[in-house]
Amino acid sequence: MKRLIAAFALLLAWTALAGAAPQPAPLTTLHQIHSLSIDEAAQGLPVAFEATVTYFDGPLYTLFVQDGDEGIYVAPPPGVELVPGDRVLIRGKTAGVFRPNVINDNIVLLHHGAVPKPVPATFDDLIHVRYDSVLVSVRGVVRTADKRPYQNTMTSDLLLLTEGGYMIVIADRFSAKELEALLDAEVEITGVAGGQFDGKTQMRGIQFSVSSPADVKILKYASSSPWSLPLTPMDKIMTGYHVTDHTQRLRVHGSVTYYEPGSAVVLQNGPKSLWIDTSTTDPIEIGDVADATGFPSSHNGFLTLAHGEINDSHVQAPVVPQLTTYKALASSVHIIDLVTVEATVVSAARGGAQDEYGLTADGQLFSAIYRHSRQGALPPMKQIPIGSRVRVTGICITEDSNPYNEEVPFNILMRSFDDIQIIANPTLLNTRNLMILIVLLLGIVALAGVWGWRLERTVRNQSAATAEIERKRSHILEDINGSRPLPDVLEKIVAMVSFTLDGAPCWCEIADGSKYGEAPAAPHKLRVARANICARRGLALGALFAAFNAKTAPTDSEALALDNGTRLAALAIETRRLYSDLRRRSEFDLLTDIHNRFSLDKRLDVLIEESRPEARVFGLIYIDLDKFKPINDRYGHHVGDLFLQEVALRMKRQLRGGDMLARLGGDEFAALVSRVHDRASVEEAALRLERCFEEPFAVENLLLQGAASIGIALYPEDGATRDSLLTAADAAMYAVKNRKRKGG
Repeated sequence: MKRLIAAFALLLAWTALAGAAPQPAPLTTLHQIHSLSIDEAAQGLPVAFEATVTYFDGPLYTLFVQDGDEGIYVAPPPGVELVPGDRVLIRGKTAGVFRPNVINDNIVLLHHGAVPKPVPATFDDLIHVRYDSVLVSVRGVVRTADKRPYQNTMTSDLLLLTEGGYMIVIADRFSAKELEALLDAEVEITGVAGGQFDGKTQMRGIQFSVSSPADVKILKYASSSPWSLPLTPMDKIMTGYHVTDHTQRLRVHGSVTYYEPGSAVVLQNGPKSLWIDTSTTDPIEIGDVADATGFPSSHNGFLTLAHGEINDSHVQAPVVPQLTTYKALASSVHIIDLVTVEATVVSAARGGAQDEYGLTADGQLFSAIYRHSRQGALPPMKQIPIGSRVRVTGICITEDSNPYNEEVPFNILMRSFDDIQIIANPTLLNTRNLMILIVLLLGIVALAGVWGWRLERTVRNQSAATAEIERKRSHILEDINGSRPLPDVLEKIVAMVSFTLDGAPCWCEIADGSKYGEAPAAPHKLRVARANICARRGLALGALFAAFNAKTAPTDSEALALDNGTRLAALAIETRRLYSDLRRRSEFDLLTDIHNRFSLDKRLDVLIEESRPEARVFGLIYIDLDKFKPINDRYGHHVGDLFLQEVALRMKRQLRGGDMLARLGGDEFAALVSRVHDRASVEEAALRLERCFEEPFAVENLLLQGAASIGIALYPEDGATRDSLLTAADAAMYAVKNRKRKGG
């Protein structure tokens, strides 16, 4: 999902109509809200109901709640902090886009309780929307596991293959190592079920929202790492292809709005339209009423019917094309619809497979395409003078149908050359051409006087510019050797290069995806020069860019300025990476890649300072592994180290965002649980940590059984200082260990 806030701005339309009319009684149950139609929900009816939080993401304004066996999406107000299990009172208004939802005005936290028990669900259950917005559990195999930037944070996407089809799983706080361990693993995932939608609010797939890595349980690891598989020649990859497809054949009905023999048919029925892939070459007329059968699929995010067969009634009921605008077409609300739009022709070209007219509307560029028939002689291309105002009719094809995106590229697919009609011919006698003529005449008159003045000024400016560039370079070197943050240094480097190139737009992109400087809004319309930022060992650290007028040619001064910039950028990045590496080594355990004792002490001090004035509580959990020494003695320190890494990874999955797991040394660990309400919440987290040792650990083809003794301490009840809390948790842990030794 992208631009979630912008998409749900559509839901706020009820504010324009609210106020004067008397308000109905609030809806008090989720069942009442779900019983509404989309149109009824869009009226902004008042709601006031209690429910339990099942998923919350504050930065993305995403909240799912559940009461009994019904759940719903809520758009929460800013500043709310919730966790799964919170019982809340929600007041707000209904809204209707994909399904009935709620726009929240006020949330009151009543108390913290248990998260609803997840309902086991199948792909068929979810694709038939039997558990929309409900906490469910599904089983499947992870096909892909990747991180991706989203808003100002990073999130994780999993592609889950279940018996019946694929699902998208969105989860936060997975490390790269955890994601790699999930590939090809059989898992059970607990999360809130939802749908993926296109710009016409049609469901096109299943999406899961998962609160934490602890909600992804690995039932069976992959038999081998994907990176240890034997290499397959590129021309032999189909030897691994195998599909068992139980997709059902379906039948649809509508009027033909597009036909490309041997390739595709488009049917439209009222506001709904559908692309049908077909191999038929039978004669079919545009406007005929027809049935189509085939198998449901999705292509580029919009619904299709694959392997289609067409039954043409030869009865005409043509669809009237909808007159629309560039903005509406780019918003993906007219996917596959028959539309008409007015535009200006800027180019025309014939290709081997299609003819294409370049058009502009509202200052934006798109294309009208006529695909060549595979049968018969090719008719001559319709000649449209450049600059003509035209009306184009055809099928709207978008490259992306995600309703949360902003404007997306699209083309108009014409059925014949009759679909492009001239409504105004270009004229030479217009305001623009007259202004150009006047400017040219004034330019000729002024050219002689300006030439001499510019020559003198250029000489003076070059001397001053050289001194200024050297001054900027000296300041940048001082910043690199000082403590100024890397983004500030890179911004200065980009600014220096831009200054050297007479203010040309400059920017840099580094390997982690960060961008600095000011990239032009339409770089494809300019000539962009690029220089790679390389480390001393030759590794690519990023690239530096400068944009120039598309009609200019590259010069030696451009290359020299970019080269100087990349050298300074490489020095800045490598210097900061060295500093970051040293700092990480001081705060993280090198074996398990979790926080060390130093980090834990610092975090404890901060939590105590933050919690004292607000009378907040938090928990400290002390963990000591049982019988770790026999593993080291029997299998060696290498196996012992791998065992500790697996233990740390499994324990980390049991914690939520904001919690910290640290290795204190040897086989001792500690966990800080920052967001709790009472001792029971800390005991619940400790129980999750203890239970994660029940399954054996797979290490070097060995199955090792682990166990741990765990003690807890609650701030400020068990200690108001760092040392007293650590002592209390340590003592509680040793009490547990002693009971185990005595058989208690």
